[in-house]
Amino acid sequence: MTIDTNTMIFITEANQNFSKVTKVVDEHGTAVILKNNVPRYLVIDFNKAEKEKIAATEDVLSVSEQIIQQNMEAYEVLDK
Repeated sequence: MTIDTNTMIFITEANQNFSKVTKVVDEHGTAVILKNNVPRYLVIDFNKAEKEKIAATEDVLSVSEQIIQQNMEAYEVLDK
């Protein structure tokens, strides 16, 4: 995962000023909260999370279609 340095916020600052975290998420879609100078938490816009979930579903459907096409002969034999 690539992290934009503009979205990084130290945990102490996030605790003291959570509205800054939400502003970063509004502007960039995500915010990375650092704990002990290491990325620890990811705050993501809810709508972006939903889109990622849908994309994963589309990926599963695409792979399923490929498997069905690769094994069509076997399915036709089983269908008889």
